[in-house]
Amino acid sequence: MNHTIAEALRRRRAVRNFQAREVETEKIEQLLEAATSAPNDRLREPWHFYVVRGEAKERYTELALTFLQERFPTKPELIEASMTAVRNTPLLIVVASDIVPGDAEASEDNEYAVACAIHSMWLAAGELGLGMVWRTRGVGLVRDERLRRFVGATEGQKIIATLCVGYPEGEAAPTKRTPFADKTTWL
Repeated sequence: MNHTIAEALRRRRAVRNFQAREVETEKIEQLLEAATSAPNDRLREPWHFYVVRGEAKERYTELALTFLQERFPTKPELIEASMTAVRNTPLLIVVASDIVPGDAEASEDNEYAVACAIHSMWLAAGELGLGMVWRTRGVGLVRDERLRRFVGATEGQKIIATLCVGYPEGEAAPTKRTPFADKTTWL
């Protein structure tokens, strides 16, 4: 199925419901290859990918449960809904960005490059028949020090995202978008 880039962009969706089916290593490698084609300042290639599946995914699930129980002790329904989403996700990819010591601007540029790498992966996922959602808060654990330790992120890395990846269960509905004209100023 060939699509133009514009069609691929319009079809991109946040997919949160996945089939109980593992993602093949070859497809994971294709996602990572797509990511490394992203634009990046001074070709620093500031990304690092932590692929979490199998037994490591089970340990991540335990970590997420502990985090949610601590954060939302009076909201068991929220915890259960979040944990169902984690349990039903076959593959997680934690994405980190390099920090440039003493150069906050370059470090910020690296984060932008990593966001581009993630978007490249998202478009490639659609082409491969996969779905994806970018998580940060909640079960994404991006701001939790335990995730850094779990994946082995260095002090020189900032975790940007936890990507949930798998084969979509059903079709994700399109979301309403504000027309570009409402968000554009022509000078």
